[in-house]
Amino acid sequence: MKLTNKYALESAVYVQDDMSINERVGLQIGLRYSFFDYMGEGTAYTFDENGNVLTSQDYDKWETIKTYGGFEPRLALRYDLKRNSSVKASYNRSYQYLHLLSNSTSSQPTDIWVPSSNNIQPQTSDQASIGYFRNFKDNTYELSVETYYKIMRNAIDYRNGANLFFNDQAEGELVFGKGRAYGVEFLFRRQTGKLTGWVSYTWSRSLRTFDAINDGSEFPAKQDRIHDVAIVAMYTLNKRVKLSANWIYYTGAAVTFPSGKYEIEGITVPLYTERNGYRMPEYHRLDIGVTVDAKTKNPKFESSWNFSAYNAYARRNAYAITFQQNEDNPEQTEAVRTTLFRIVPSVTYNFKF
Repeated sequence: MKLTNKYALESAVYVQDDMSINERVGLQIGLRYSFFDYMGEGTAYTFDENGNVLTSQDYDKWETIKTYGGFEPRLALRYDLKRNSSVKASYNRSYQYLHLLSNSTSSQPTDIWVPSSNNIQPQTSDQASIGYFRNFKDNTYELSVETYYKIMRNAIDYRNGANLFFNDQAEGELVFGKGRAYGVEFLFRRQTGKLTGWVSYTWSRSLRTFDAINDGSEFPAKQDRIHDVAIVAMYTLNKRVKLSANWIYYTGAAVTFPSGKYEIEGITVPLYTERNGYRMPEYHRLDIGVTVDAKTKNPKFESSWNFSAYNAYARRNAYAITFQQNEDNPEQTEAVRTTLFRIVPSVTYNFKF
């Protein structure tokens, strides 16, 4: 079965002005207007609160079905405390006309993108941030700490018990609510010398509220990643050989796992209760690499070999978790982890002229 194609046109205009208030204060002001036209050819439906079709109307190619638009102000302020340190603050509003739908109850990732339509209003967000930035030892080192808070409106998600697969009327399976996200980010970077790289850590939350989900209680979005760590190092061994390593760690995605089960006419049916009340296992891996520049006497031609290993210590990170009956005891249900990649070695030859 092939789902109906959807068509839309997005456009925008933007103006910006950078100014210096004095030697210490800099200001950047911008204003963007975005416009979205959802159009045919196709059939547009309207739905009742339970997702049942109320009306349908056919539209010709390029015929407008629904339009949206809005102003998006931007403001950024910089205050230099000293020659090597500053405080920066910003505010911006955004309209999002393409929406990512994530099914957190599926054992496989089934994210899809849908456009705004006569049923789906654009998502809007207002975000404010403030941070402290400092350089050390003639810009050899950089340190920054930044915090942010975002408010989201017209957030969308699937209703409980939604029919997701090959459903041409999937807009009737959606519910609308609000969200918020906030966090703090730390970064320490070495920018010059034989050894360069950075260490970063982010603590953040991304939460959603829908009247039709979890009895209106706030719950974590699938993208809610509480802890996120990255350590990146690059070392110049000599003029031809460079070493690199990258280690990342983050909290597993929020998911909806069955909290129980029941039987209907001999068929076991999983029982889902709280939306996104569980977590995938934590994710971490190490990537390493060596780059060797080839010897060449031609200044117009450069080449190099790269030897690398993805997930060098073969961590079994979970791609999906499914639930099945235990072979030894059918009364019990067990979780089974699916892993896609362990260690992946690669060799690459690069050249430019």
